[in-house]
Amino acid sequence: MTNTKLREEPAQEAAQKAARPARVKPIPLMALLSRESGESLIDQIVRSVAARIDDKLLRSGARMPSIRAFATAHGVSPFTVVAGYDKLVARGYLESRRGAGFFVRERSPMNAGERSSPAGVSLATLSSPADGDGGQLDVVWLVRNMFRQVPHQQMPGAGVLPSEWLDGASIANALRAISRQNPTQLVNYGVPQGFLPLRQQLQHKLGELEISAAAEQIVTTAGVTQALDLVAREFTLPGDTIFVDDPAWFLMFGSFAALGAKVVGIPRLADGPDIAQLAQLAALHKPRLYVINSVLHNPSSTSLSAAKAFQVLRLAEEHGFTVVEDDIYCDLHPGSAVQPATRLAALDQLNRVIYLGGFSKTMAANLRVGFIATKPEWAQRLSDRKMLSTLTTGEIGERVVYKILSEGLYRKHVDRIRARLDALRGRTLRQMERVGLKVDVVAPAGMFVWADAGRDTNVLTAHAMAENLLLAPGSLFSPSQLPSTRMRLNLAAMQDPAVWRFLERELQA
Repeated sequence: MTNTKLREEPAQEAAQKAARPARVKPIPLMALLSRESGESLIDQIVRSVAARIDDKLLRSGARMPSIRAFATAHGVSPFTVVAGYDKLVARGYLESRRGAGFFVRERSPMNAGERSSPAGVSLATLSSPADGDGGQLDVVWLVRNMFRQVPHQQMPGAGVLPSEWLDGASIANALRAISRQNPTQLVNYGVPQGFLPLRQQLQHKLGELEISAAAEQIVTTAGVTQALDLVAREFTLPGDTIFVDDPAWFLMFGSFAALGAKVVGIPRLADGPDIAQLAQLAALHKPRLYVINSVLHNPSSTSLSAAKAFQVLRLAEEHGFTVVEDDIYCDLHPGSAVQPATRLAALDQLNRVIYLGGFSKTMAANLRVGFIATKPEWAQRLSDRKMLSTLTTGEIGERVVYKILSEGLYRKHVDRIRARLDALRGRTLRQMERVGLKVDVVAPAGMFVWADAGRDTNVLTAHAMAENLLLAPGSLFSPSQLPSTRMRLNLAAMQDPAVWRFLERELQA
């Protein structure tokens, strides 16, 4: 009996071991890590893991060793492993799954460094100028006042986060690192299309959004503001019509009108544009461009549904207009699990959609680094137009952005911003309700709230200015500029008691 039991136990133990999920063995890097080489341990890990992924020794979907296991196996600190993994995520080799760890990301030919140029149809010949008057839209006063040297907490209508929310230390570190490079690289012109390593980094970023674009399809700009200006100048003539959301970012109204364009607003609903109005107005005006915020719309923080996205692209095809997707708030979006959102460029793959992005909202407004992603022939045209207007953009700023993105620190920084916004969103919305503001659509993400004050916000804004407070009245966010009871409020700039005292006194008088 005893002998039989002894014989059964090893067999049972073997069966149990076979049933257990296999443990992931640490990648054998020990022989390659050296504290005496000129390369940091972090960079050695990044290089070695990336090489194994490129060589197919690590397959897509494979789970990486835990940070603790990797650190123990290779005699390095967990911090070193975290920094290495973050760099690999930033470069498109790994993906982080909350609560599950790090996994080898599926590598498309674009991600793996293979270059391809998807075929695309050239833009049709621009039509002759149509009758119509774009009008001169006065938005200068708010922009001028946004640049006054006043504390941010006194600007509840501002379009940027407080400076203390941003990561100035990372920018300072990047600048110091760049200053130690070859000085010749810092004093010469860059290239018109933009700093190549940054464009390659942006290629990975776009890939994470399911937008396939080679580096030659990306043109860097001095923020999204210049990107919009370049696109409008290249693809419209005086008298052409440009569609915008209504409400939408006010600065482009004046910019487009100055070019002689007719600016027409498309009513924006909670899940995207009013499709019936878009179809009717497209048939009437035959627009050249439609500029839209698909994700975290300014000023409502709403996002585009999949159904609306397909309908927008269908109408663009039917009526022959190009969609310009302004995704400046991309990194503040927490994902479709929290707020459903569909990017038009991900559906269209840059055939009829021109995609714009930048880092002024999350990294630093002062860097003025944005970009355009489009089909190759359009990218070349836009690069040439940029060259004729400004030669190049500032490569020092582009090198700073590249450094921060490639180091993998940016992802955690935007996670912290989203967490801070989430922490104050509910409390701030309740306080708005108490002072008499109404919010029809409560978005679960983003920095803006499109609030109804129940009275003309132009008058309210004038009263606020007398008390050194800057509001953003709803009239500025519509190309019609008609009086409005709406206004844009910035969650991050609503924490000063003086703001609440003013609103309570004005709205409950």
